Parts: sequence; C-alpha cells; structure tokens
Amino acid sequence: MADRTETEKRNLAEELAAAVRGEVSFAAADRALVTMDASNYRRVPMAVVAPRDAEDVAAALRVCREHAVPVVPRGGGTSIAGQATGVGVVLDFTRHLNRIVSLDPAARTAVVQPGVILDDLRAAAGAHGLTFGPDPSTHSRCTLGGMIGNNSCGSHSVAWGTTADSVRELELLTYGGEQVRAGRGTDPTGAPSGLPPRLRDGVKALVDAELALLRTGYPDLPRRISGYALDALLPEAGTDLARALTGSEGTLGVLTEATVRLVETPAARALAVLGYPDESAAAEAAHTLLPHRPMTVEGMAADLVGSAAGLPKGGAWLFVEMGGASPGEAAARAEALCRAAAADGTTDHALVTDPAGQRALWRIREDASGTATRLSDGSEAWPGWEDCAVPPARLGPYLRDFRALLTQHGLRGTPYGHFGDGCIHIRIDFDLLTAPGIRRFREFSYDLGELVVAHGGSLSGEHGDGQARAELLPKMYGPELVGLFERFKSLWDPAAGLNPGMLVRPARLDENLRFALLPKRPVPVEFGYPHDNGDFSAAVRRCVGVAKCRNTTTGPASADVMCPSFRATGEEQHSTRGRARLLHEMLAGEVITDGWQSPEVRDALDLCLSCKGCRSDCPVGVDMATYKAEFLHHHYEGRLRPAAHYSMGRLPQWLHAAAPLAPALNAFARTPLAALGKRLGGIAPERPIPTLATETFTHWWWHRHRTTGAPDSASGRTVVLWPDTFTNHLSPQVGRSAVRVLEAAGLRPLLPPTAPLRTGAAPLPRRHRPLCCGLTYVSTGQLDQARAVMRRTVDVLGPLLQDGRPLIVLEPSCAAALRTDLPELLSDDPRAAQLATSVRTFAQALEELAPDWRPPRLDRPVAGQTHCHQHAVLGDAADRRLRERAGLTGSLTGGCCGLAGNFGFERGHYEVSVSCAEDQLLPAVREATPDTEILADGFSCRTQLEQLGDRPGRHLAEVLAEALEEDESAGAGGPEGEPGVPRG
Repeated sequence: MADRTETEKRNLAEELAAAVRGEVSFAAADRALVTMDASNYRRVPMAVVAPRDAEDVAAALRVCREHAVPVVPRGGGTSIAGQATGVGVVLDFTRHLNRIVSLDPAARTAVVQPGVILDDLRAAAGAHGLTFGPDPSTHSRCTLGGMIGNNSCGSHSVAWGTTADSVRELELLTYGGEQVRAGRGTDPTGAPSGLPPRLRDGVKALVDAELALLRTGYPDLPRRISGYALDALLPEAGTDLARALTGSEGTLGVLTEATVRLVETPAARALAVLGYPDESAAAEAAHTLLPHRPMTVEGMAADLVGSAAGLPKGGAWLFVEMGGASPGEAAARAEALCRAAAADGTTDHALVTDPAGQRALWRIREDASGTATRLSDGSEAWPGWEDCAVPPARLGPYLRDFRALLTQHGLRGTPYGHFGDGCIHIRIDFDLLTAPGIRRFREFSYDLGELVVAHGGSLSGEHGDGQARAELLPKMYGPELVGLFERFKSLWDPAAGLNPGMLVRPARLDENLRFALLPKRPVPVEFGYPHDNGDFSAAVRRCVGVAKCRNTTTGPASADVMCPSFRATGEEQHSTRGRARLLHEMLAGEVITDGWQSPEVRDALDLCLSCKGCRSDCPVGVDMATYKAEFLHHHYEGRLRPAAHYSMGRLPQWLHAAAPLAPALNAFARTPLAALGKRLGGIAPERPIPTLATETFTHWWWHRHRTTGAPDSASGRTVVLWPDTFTNHLSPQVGRSAVRVLEAAGLRPLLPPTAPLRTGAAPLPRRHRPLCCGLTYVSTGQLDQARAVMRRTVDVLGPLLQDGRPLIVLEPSCAAALRTDLPELLSDDPRAAQLATSVRTFAQALEELAPDWRPPRLDRPVAGQTHCHQHAVLGDAADRRLRERAGLTGSLTGGCCGLAGNFGFERGHYEVSVSCAEDQLLPAVREATPDTEILADGFSCRTQLEQLGDRPGRHLAEVLAEALEEDESAGAGGPEGEPGVPRG
C-alpha cells in the first residue's frame, strides 16, 4: 500500500480509531512485528487492529471496505506458506478474541473465539477427559482460528483427522459485511444452510453446475489440504459448508467464532520407538502399522535427531503412540505392535511408558521445524516444500524419488513428519539471497510439484498453499478446477479484499521473499557470532517464526526459561520472535528506518531480561541476550547512557571501591537519603539495596592463606576458584562454603591473583583492580569496557590454566559469561577459547574431579530454581546428580527469577520482574513444606527470594558445607569425605 498518500493513510487511521474499540496502530514497531510469519515471505501492512469482539471486526471491515484496503486475519503467526502476511490491515485476534465461550462435556463440543490458543482449549477439555484432536507441533501457541484457516493436522491425525474433521460450525463475516453461520446440511432451497441470500443462490448454482468436476477432480488421500475443499459441498458429503470453508486461509471470510468437536483422550499412553535401517525402510513400513489403530506414526531420520538419548539402534525411527484404558493396556498394545513390526524388519525398538521420557522424545519431534533450519554443517535451510503429502502406501517410493530430485538440483534437506499419513516435512538449503539461488528454488519447486502429483499426492498436506504453493495448484487440480476456485473466491469476496495473493490468483512463489532487503554484506559488529560466520544478519535470520517463545505453559512439565518477559506481558514485541522481527526490519531499513538508533528496537529490548533462555530453548538457537548487548553497544555509542548503565553496568568497579566503606554504606542504605541515591542511579524505588559484605571473600581467603596456610594443606588436585563480583562482595559465605566442600572432597582450591603474574611477586588484592568476567558490562552493552576487563582476565588466568587446570565458578551467570560471552567478544584470542573450555560449575567440578567423594546425606526435599544462565549455557545434569547423592529429592523449577542481574533493579522494570518471579519460582517456594531446602545458586535468585518471598534460598555449596560441619560436630564423616548421618 506504499502508493497511498499520507492523507489517505491518515483518514484511514482516524476512521478505524473512531469505529473500533480495540487497539488500532499504524506505528512502525507494531507493523514490523507482523511483516512475517514462519514462512519465507514478507509483506508490510499499513496497520494492525486488535478487535475486541465481532462488532469490532465488522466495523474494521466496513472502514477497510470503504477505503478499498485489504484485510488479513492473523492468529499466532506460525503459518509456513506466507498466508499470515499481507498488506493493508492485519487483524490480530490473540489480544482480545481469545476466550473459550463454552464447553459441553456431554456433547463433546466447545465454542471458541479465533484467538484461543490450542493448549488452552486442550487444558480446559482435559479436565473432562477430552481433547481437541488435531495437535500441530506449535500447539502451545497456535490459535484455533489459524488452525481452521489452514486446516491444520498434527501428529495424532491418524487417529483424529484434520481440523476439518473437528469443525462443527463457523461464524464468519465476509469482506462485504455479510454474516455467515456455516454448518452441515441444507436449507429448504437445497442450498448450504446459514448463508445470506446472495451467497446462498450463488453457492448452490456453482455446485449444481459442477457436480461432475467436484466428484472427480480431487485425489483421495488423508492429507489433501491444497485448494478449496469444494467437494465437501456435494450432497453425498452432507453439504458441509463448515468443512468447505476450513482451510480457506482467510480468503473467503473472517472467522469470529467456531464450534468444534472434542474427542475422548485415552487414560494412558505408551510410546513405541521403532528403529529401521534407513528413512526409506521406515517410510515403507509406516502404513503397515495403521491396522493396529495407533494414535501417531511419526517418522524421523538420524540426520535430524543425531545422538538423541532414548532411541533404539537404527538410522531412522517411527514414533508410534498407543492408547489404552490403563497403563498396562497401553503398554500391552505397544508391545504387540513392536512384535509385529519386528517381523517386518525393525533393527531395534524401545518402549517408553514413563511420561517424562515420552515428553523428552516428543520434544525432539516438536522442535524439528526449528532445528531442521540448520543443517549439521551450520548451513541455513528454509521452508517452501514443508508438507507435501502422498498416499501413505506410496511414501517409500516417493521419498526415494524426492531424495533423487534434491541431489539433481544440488540441494540438501532432512525429511521428517507424519509418515502414517504420507505427509513429509522438510527444510531445504535453498539459497534465497542471490538471484541464481532463487531461480533454483523456483525450478526445484516446479519439478517437485510434478513429482508429488505423479505419486497421487497433494502439494500441501498440512500447512496450506498460501503463496508458497498456490502458483502450482494447476499441476495438481488442472486449470478447470483451479478456475472453479477462482469463481468461488469471487463469489465470496468480489472486491478481493481478504488476504489477496493467497491460494487463488497468487503472487509468484519467488516474490516477496523476506531476505530481499537485508544487507548483502555483513554489518560491522562486536561479537564473533561463531555459529553464523560472524554475520549478524545471519544470526537474526535464525528466527524462522515458529514462536516457541510465545509458549505460556509452565509447571513441572516445562523446564524451559524462554521467554519470561512475554509470559509477563503477553505482548509480541516482548517475545524472542518479536524482537528478532524488529531487528530484521532494522537491518532491512524499510519500516524501521533509524538503524542502530531505532527507538522501536530499543523499547522492545528494554524488557529483555538477558536470561539467555532462548539460546537453549529456541529450536534454532536465537540468542537475544547477545543481540541485545550488540544493539545497546551501537545504540549508545558516543551518547549519554541511562543512569543504570553507569551504576549497575559498572557494578564491579563500584563494589571494589566501596569495599573499605561497607559498614558506612550499609548504614546509609537504611536512611531516607538512599531514595535519592537510587533515583540518581536509575534504580527502582521499590528495591532495597543489597547489603555489602564487611569482609570480602578474597580478603577472607588471603587472610586465611597468610595466617594458616590452609590452601596448602590439601594434597589433591589443584583447581582455580573464581572470585566473582557477587560472591566476593555480596555473598562471601558462598565462597567460604565452596572452599570447605572442595577441600573435603580432596581438591586444592586456589584463587587467581588480582594482578598479572610476576615471578616472585606476592598477590596484593587491595592494590589492584579486581578480575571480572565482564557480565555487567555485556548486559548493558558496554562492550569496549567488557572486552578490556576480559582481556585482563585472560592475561591473568591464561598461565594458570595452561596445564588443563579447571576454573570453578560459583555464580552461574558469571560462569555463562566466561563460557560464551568472553570467547565471542575475544574471538581473535585463542586463549579465550581455552579459558572458556576450562569453566566448571561447582557440581561439575565435584563430579569430574572427585568422582569417589560421597557428599553428606541430608534426606530432605528441595525447591527453588535452576539459574536461567545455567539452564541455557552450562546445564544442570551434574547438579541433579549431586543433589540425588546427597539425598536432596525433587526438582527445581524452570523459568527466570525476574531479577536477572541489573534488570530487576532498573527503574521501570519492577512490575515485570515480580511477574516473572510469580510465574514459577515464588509459587514453588510457597508450596514447599517446612523441611524443604530452598536452593538458588544465583545471587539474583537469592535476592529475589529475600525481597519478595517468605523463605530465603541458599547456594548448594552452603547446604553441603553446613552438613559437613554438623557431621564433624557429631563425629561422623570429615574432610576425607565419609558419608554423614542421614537427617530428616
């Protein structure tokens, strides 16, 4: 809509704002957030409207119709064929039209608004032993409206079919403002019921005139999603208008409400994982399992899942889920299926009945749409031929021909998907950045379209045609039936105002590609981006839009961290995907025009906690914490920074200077004048100032070293213990406890000197600047200072670590900074990589270096939270094993505490910080029994608990050290590591 004058846009904005009670935005940031979905395509809308109800939808349509502006209905934005992108006005249903209107367990139906998240419906239905059958891998964020628009399916379609099989009635508004209540059956005239007169007469005439074509023009297969399902209007099909409109991709009407069918979910499930020599063998076998009435038959090959734990021997696998009225029945059915499959040539099999084990394996499958976008060598791969389907019995031969076609065009990809339905997903390493690569993309698409049709298949088996495949529909249906699609579209939408360019009269499949405006050469950046060849644009391109970051599910089944700020606000701009979209548009320069100076990007990143959760939880490894640091560096280069950057961003400097004055400063923090200090420092007025240690950890250490020689008394392996800023100045008891435990385990901890090593020179810690990992400088984007302190750290630690000596870091955020930020900022220094590989957490060091040491037994439950940086970068497997050996039972929550270093202390962040803590951490601690040990290894987590909770948390080192001292006092155990007396 770039050809419209500013006056026309202003008039449209004024009229929409006057007519619609929901939000209307023409702002660059809001438009930038919806330029893309999860496809290869990009379009820039004029505005985004979030209607409050059906009346708002009607009002928006009326204004757009009067201005001849097209409308695009949008749900979760996870469509893969481009149909959730468009010019004109985007209707966002996720903000307000997201209610479950009613749920009738007896009738097994639910009435929902289009913005309802699938998992919310499944949770409500689950209370009655019911579920909504179709379950795409995006079930935690896709909407019912989007599923109906695309006729989505999911892994359980072999049991419960597609969305069209689950739709009972649809309420829609046409672009012309007509109300439609589409269901099944006819009115007295023989026309589909629920239509206004114009549509009633037109639809009846069209169907009556084309009965022969409708009866012969469609292939017979379970996953035929392409085109309009006009054969559902045949008398023998029950004249099912709701089914015919399902999958129309928002091109015929705007959905305002739907009545859907629910199905009974089995009481128990067992997962049979069947191994096969290769992908073709698995594909050949898939359809032979259908007589066993499985709930799923999902296929994956080794090039996708790698060395995932829990998989039996083989080069490809089928995940086959069996249900039953009891765990025994489900397991028995799965065992019978495994025996039958073995007779047909499986290489091995595994039976998984544990729900946690099943979730772990299903996560591999559900993350595939993201993980498949990076091949094993790091090459980028893209959708475009994401879900074509063939008759299940033809899947084996089709896959062989498909692989041959990839080779013919010099392309690579990793097929996976719904083998039981003959539907294949794949991401292919198309070059969509250069003209020759785009030509090959087009040529391959035409050749593959012919191959699919030759096997009796459908161009789309799940995600719709959109722009990605609609151009090729004549290959599948022929020009006569495609012409009928166009006549049906014209009947419903004569002004072509709904989602133009999709499904009928489509744009070319190689137009509107989202990469076209990105810089052709890498932009100058500070971080090394080793996984993206140093290219910031390639790093931003990692976000393919599958939107796992919009997941709001929490609880024991969800250990993920990503994305705490989205869970707190529910705003797209505060999701990892939203921020990546804004960075993409910043690089493109069309909607976001200020580059690194963009206020839109700055504001979106302001609520990013730099928790690093996306680094591990995002299927494609988007690392928004690093992108934020990069952006802040450029945004404030040569400019005045926020006060918090000077106060908390340079915290190590201030704490070192303040150490001699700790008692006086602690007293000052309790006076009314502290409020002024917080204001000047950009600190939230609601936040108490943490108490400074009157004796730092390093002072305690060197005093102990000089007076007792204690560090030399241990004869075990020498390890370097990192005196991070938080442990040193704010939690020295953690450092003292760690020394106690490490020495009890037979290790010899040493602290690094605080100045570069000089032969014969004694360390003088108070006369030199402290060593630092650079964390606070990185999180505030002060990357020049971060690099300077990191280089000094490398200079000091390099000689100490040359012999493979481990570096034990007690503060998880500092460990993560040394493991990732340091080598990525010092990518030109090989010593940085050596330092990073030497980093160990407290638990990792004990497990690796003192494997025979037995910790004291505590025999009590635990609660608390795994630090978000540890979850994302370091892993907590060693911690879990150490807790188990010590008799500390139970799990820690996922998520983020919300304090996140400087974030929760910054003015304006307090409410979001509290909301993040209330997501998982605080509820888990409140529900803990009185004897439960509250664990929080991170200083931020402990501070958040201290300031917001009723019970303090402790570092695991503190808990073990206390137990050792109690054992010694009781005469049990001691430094040699004998087990202590169990305590309840």
